[in-house]
Amino acid sequence: MSDNNPFGGSFGGNGGQYTTSVQYGGSEPARAKAAAGDMTLAPPADVIKDTTTAAFAADVIQESRRQPVLVDFWAPWCGPCKQLTPQLEKAVKAAGGKVKLVKMNIDDHPSIAGQLGIQSIPAVIAFKDGQPVDGFMGAIPESQITQFIDKVGGKGNGAPAVADALAAAAEARDAGDMQTAADIYDAVLAQAPETIEAIAGLGDLLFEAGDAEGAEALLATAPEAKKDAPLLAALRAKMALAAQAASLGNPAEFEKRLADNPGDHQARFDLAMIQNGRGERNAAADNLLAIIKADRTWNDDGAKAQLLQFFEAWGMTDEATLAARRKLSSLLFS
Repeated sequence: MSDNNPFGGSFGGNGGQYTTSVQYGGSEPARAKAAAGDMTLAPPADVIKDTTTAAFAADVIQESRRQPVLVDFWAPWCGPCKQLTPQLEKAVKAAGGKVKLVKMNIDDHPSIAGQLGIQSIPAVIAFKDGQPVDGFMGAIPESQITQFIDKVGGKGNGAPAVADALAAAAEARDAGDMQTAADIYDAVLAQAPETIEAIAGLGDLLFEAGDAEGAEALLATAPEAKKDAPLLAALRAKMALAAQAASLGNPAEFEKRLADNPGDHQARFDLAMIQNGRGERNAAADNLLAIIKADRTWNDDGAKAQLLQFFEAWGMTDEATLAARRKLSSLLFS
């Protein structure tokens, strides 16, 4: 993966090792700075939250009667805490609701840690039914964190957990929070590296952020039996179309050619390719439809073939696909 990866990390070939560490996009959701200038995502409030001494009873004791709650005791000066907390947050998100995570800064709120006899941090204590039931001290590997969560929260709901996480990623992306979406996809891949939806989702985010090399590397991690899955095929088609459009040059050239000669189908075709690369899907489709309407024989019905490739890249449920497909049907069957 390239050094200028917009998500600021590296993706290991074994899946799930892609670490988001820099802000993505123009919005400014709540994020806290971690060591060495890294940015730690503010996790979803319903799964991960900070607490205080006053709120501890509600956030931990009462909440643990509904589901297990992990309490992360930490402090800003604690180096191992900065190592553990992002991995802990990622594992909790990937668990899809099996457990909740509550973080407590012992510098600001020392009494609870003192009552529990915690003498060193980081320390993670699991609560169930209002009582501490398990825990660990120090920064441990991500695989051991996952094992701990499985032990405390129980196994057997992996599929729902993945489905919930994917839904959360889609919701974050729809809300424009691409960093959180990328973080959730990465968390899914850490636990289920063959999840096609996460590979395609994170790959698309990378590509949209300008890291085509990173997207290609991620696509290469898909299992052989699933490499032709529709979601992955759509992403590959999108990347191929963008590369083709980038090689065509300035759209003004083709617009001028069309102004001089509206029947210049090659100019209209090339303009459609550029428009698609710029995200102008409806305009791109309309130009190809104009060629189909004028001359189905041009370039061996190449405009129709290209339009169908657009549909594959855009997705069958995309609004531009649905609109253009209706227009195409009218042309072909009227």
